[in-house]
Amino acid sequence: MGLYHSTRSRETTCTAKQAIRTGIAADGGLFVSDALGETTIDIATLAGKGYHELTREVLGILLPDYTADEIAACVDEAYGTTFASDEVTPLVPLTCAPGGTTDAPTFVLELFGGPTSAFKDVALQMLPRLMARTGSADTTDERIMIVTATSGDTGKAALAGFADAAGCGITVFYPEGKVSRVQELQMSTQEGANVAVCGVRGNFDDAQSAVKCIFADRDLAARLAQQGVMLSSANSINVGRLVPQVVYYFAAYAQLLRAGAIQVGDGVEFCVPTGNFGDILAGYYARRMGLPVSRLIVASDKNNVLFDFLTSGTYDRKRPFFTTSSPSMDILVSSNLERLLYYASDGDCELVAQLMEQLGTNGSYEVPAELLARIQEVFGCGWADEDDVARAIRTCWEDNSYVIDPHTACGYHVLSELPCVPGTAARVLLSTASPYKFPRAVAGALGLFCPPDDFACMNVLAKATNTTPPAQLANLQDKPVLHTDVVDIDTMPAYVEAAASKL
Repeated sequence: MGLYHSTRSRETTCTAKQAIRTGIAADGGLFVSDALGETTIDIATLAGKGYHELTREVLGILLPDYTADEIAACVDEAYGTTFASDEVTPLVPLTCAPGGTTDAPTFVLELFGGPTSAFKDVALQMLPRLMARTGSADTTDERIMIVTATSGDTGKAALAGFADAAGCGITVFYPEGKVSRVQELQMSTQEGANVAVCGVRGNFDDAQSAVKCIFADRDLAARLAQQGVMLSSANSINVGRLVPQVVYYFAAYAQLLRAGAIQVGDGVEFCVPTGNFGDILAGYYARRMGLPVSRLIVASDKNNVLFDFLTSGTYDRKRPFFTTSSPSMDILVSSNLERLLYYASDGDCELVAQLMEQLGTNGSYEVPAELLARIQEVFGCGWADEDDVARAIRTCWEDNSYVIDPHTACGYHVLSELPCVPGTAARVLLSTASPYKFPRAVAGALGLFCPPDDFACMNVLAKATNTTPPAQLANLQDKPVLHTDVVDIDTMPAYVEAAASKL
């Protein structure tokens, strides 16, 4: 894997460590490497490899300037004792496939066994370890301020990873009133001397756009540099956040092989609930690295901007914004799609820069027909409205005695609507969060009486399904709220500057 550069220009290159430390390219583009796919992983060896070994192998390819010892240490620190399963991301078979389809067995890949009960733990337990090893003699006294916008799960997962990390601070912005009560408490009760958490008056796209502007603010960067502080990101725009997610696609395939569900070389479909496109883009990276992925299925909620793009070739964010039961997918600007446009266009930086300028100026863009056709060869799509989500939660429980959250339910519904592509031996639904992060939505879908208190609702759900809430969620009700700040979008830069002054 070679050097990294922006999706919008090859003028400046950097190492993987520099890309992770910086977070986003100076021109606003995302860091990519043209060597993706040059080195592949031997699929025949997967069945004999556990999660730690797979992580070392994948990261060794994608982050070549990290030494083997550095990566091994990062893996041990990130996954040694922080996840509930030795598999880290265990695979669970469904006895009844969504929609009753019988052409391929369906499995759920549980990505929520980490400390915050969301898939983002997998990457955000790793990113601080990678970040800690990006320094050099020139950066010994430099502190990093992580600035992140969250639609619900990234915020807490980033806070859990970076709280009290040496040489770092972290500022998290979330859309006030547009995350679940449990998600909000996870963030507002976060301890740590280097932590700032703030609600914003607006939606996630507003907050994410403002964060990108903060990174592009040269005057702000100069003032922070005088304090010995530089900015970086924990969003999936940071390649160090994206790369660890590639691993669990290989891990899922390895578990399918060990279970005898597939043979080496068989094609597997992956259905991914997605809003910002990072989680499913990791599957595209895995495919480029040799994983037999027959199709990647984008599952959207009512904010179905990705569905419209994948079916028409037009990306248009000028549309109504819906607050749904799957808040982590309530997104109209899917940042990581930019990386796919780069790779699918064979690295056409000029085209990507032009499309991103159109998105920023006009709120929309249209890709050439041949580029859309190339993307459609790999990606399928579907979406679920709120009735579909509730029905999917209920049907999955009735058919499988398995409880899913609203985000996973979007994927479950989409799988029930789409037949397999030819050559698919198994389907894998990525489950992105514990149902106990959204107890009211899940309990309501199951027809259970919902008390007004989310934690009482957890107890109702647990009793009805004979499942147990993760302790880190159930215990939130006893933790004091430490962060109550709320700001307007235009005052976010000043908030970051104030937080940096306390490092």
